Amino acid sequence: MTYCVALKLNAGLVFASDSRTNAGVDQIACFKKMRNFAHNGDRAIVILSSGNLSITQSAINLLEQRGRHKESCNLWNAESMFDIARLLGDSLREARDRDGPFLRKGNVTINANFIIGGQVKGEAPRLFMIYDEGNFIEATEATPYFQIGETKYGKPIIDRVIDAQTPLMDAVKCVLVSFDSTMRSNIAVGLPIDLACYARDSLTLDRVHHITDGDAYFAHISKRWSEGLRGVFASLPDPDWDVSPECGNLSTGHPLT
Repeated sequence: MTYCVALKLNAGLVFASDSRTNAGVDQIACFKKMRNFAHNGDRAIVILSSGNLSITQSAINLLEQRGRHKESCNLWNAESMFDIARLLGDSLREARDRDGPFLRKGNVTINANFIIGGQVKGEAPRLFMIYDEGNFIEATEATPYFQIGETKYGKPIIDRVIDAQTPLMDAVKCVLVSFDSTMRSNIAVGLPIDLACYARDSLTLDRVHHITDGDAYFAHISKRWSEGLRGVFASLPDPDWDVSPECGNLSTGHPLT
């Protein structure tokens, strides 16, 4: 299992992914699930992946290989992020078509998903989620983030905090809290975390951070968030609902006598 999240904000983009892979309780390893591609001043692109590791790696390698063929549309000469998302979707289909029949014979799950975002010179930053079949959707102001992998535990904090106007540093804090919540509830998601923060129109990836076990800032965020939640919970008032014989005793569930 994995957890990846990316946010599209007016100020730029934020990406994060964990590094844990799980093939059983005794087969846990770390593989990087974030790939960065940048040509300073022209384009900056980040890809997050989840699902079958061999399929996702093959798809990204195909995309990268085709970037060496200047005569065709590729990662480095495409005129829009839409074109790059389409190229990654095509690469995913090719990897699935080539390896899928053999993997299915061994009852191996071949699902794979990507989040890809960034900016190409001449257009605004864009963010896409690519489905298992190779098709994709784009983030909008009304839906400014995508998640893949183990999404449910980290979603509530993002829904409460994030909108298109959220500043980049607030978005980074929100993403880290989202990961902390996920890691506490699912051992299949864990450190290290790769984090990339892209400022709109910078056309460079100079804010990439690798968060490992013992990272002081992440530990501080986790501690403060837990303390804050407990403090707010303790301050909540007790219910003052009217209790009638028909409702029963709120503390026992038995009818009042």
